[in-house]
Amino acid sequence: MKKTIILGIALMLSLSLILGACSPAATNSDGAEEVSGEVSGEDEAVVDLEENPVTLRIAVLPIIDTIPLFVARDEGIFDELGVNVEFIPVSSAPELSQMVASEQADGMVTDGLTVAFFNKEEIQLQIVRYGQTPSEDRGHFFILAAKDSGITSPEDLKNVEIGISEGTIIEYITDRLLEKEGFSADEIATIAVPKIPDRMALLGSGEIQAAVLPDPLASLAVLQGATIVLDDSQSPEYGASVYAFSKEIIDEHPEAISAFVEAIDIAVDLLAEDPQEYTSLLVENKLIPQPLIESYIIPPFPYGIYSEVEWEDTLLWAQGKDLLSVNIPYEEAINASFLP
Repeated sequence: MKKTIILGIALMLSLSLILGACSPAATNSDGAEEVSGEVSGEDEAVVDLEENPVTLRIAVLPIIDTIPLFVARDEGIFDELGVNVEFIPVSSAPELSQMVASEQADGMVTDGLTVAFFNKEEIQLQIVRYGQTPSEDRGHFFILAAKDSGITSPEDLKNVEIGISEGTIIEYITDRLLEKEGFSADEIATIAVPKIPDRMALLGSGEIQAAVLPDPLASLAVLQGATIVLDDSQSPEYGASVYAFSKEIIDEHPEAISAFVEAIDIAVDLLAEDPQEYTSLLVENKLIPQPLIESYIIPPFPYGIYSEVEWEDTLLWAQGKDLLSVNIPYEEAINASFLP
């Protein structure tokens, strides 16, 4: 554990309490006090957590997007900021959503499309922070061609069935990346293969010529002979994951959500400072396949929150697919009040 960094957290927190006590609470356009300040300032929010600890239950998939959670837990950052966080392991995206829908979990790392589906009748879930995004030199999602398919360029994918999971971020990214390459709707062909292990197996055997996979599973497929045809490294507006919590828990315990978001920010700082120090967490929590352990480099993680442009495009795509029939206001689904 980086004790000096954790002590620094405590010092910064103490200074923020002193400054918060000397400053009036910020107000929004309606004159209501912002969540981050609360009625009596940040110091009272921290005291509330100390006197009445809140446990946030997070459904966690074994994906690279979640490594800041494990850093925050193992470095004691959650504890330093006074919030209890319980991890609930899940093995699939449907199970992830089900845990939150059934109120067995308060939050999860998911994507904007899933949040939109949750909120199609009423606002149940709000995005509070980015999880992961593509960067200029590191893609998040990849369109891959099978080893002996002969596919080497985007043009080769016209009218070729691409293995995807329908009605998910995978299909959304597939459409958007190919559209940027000039594909018309009738030139994009897909085949439903919902489970990622099945998609990988069919791609590896050549039974499908192309498929879309997230990293680091895409890196494993490449190691096994697949070819990267397209990825979202040049299109970061499509491939983001997000931290999302139920609106109920946000309304009831904003101070706990604020501490959670701060803890993730600090964990992202630590990962940026020395990503290789946390390689062991990838192994311990099975976040990458075994063959990649020696070569995999932890990607950079973003700050900030899902943008209005990203949200509007997500809704537009879902509506165009007849998966969504309503407009969901950005400010109702995205809660930016916990940003620093």
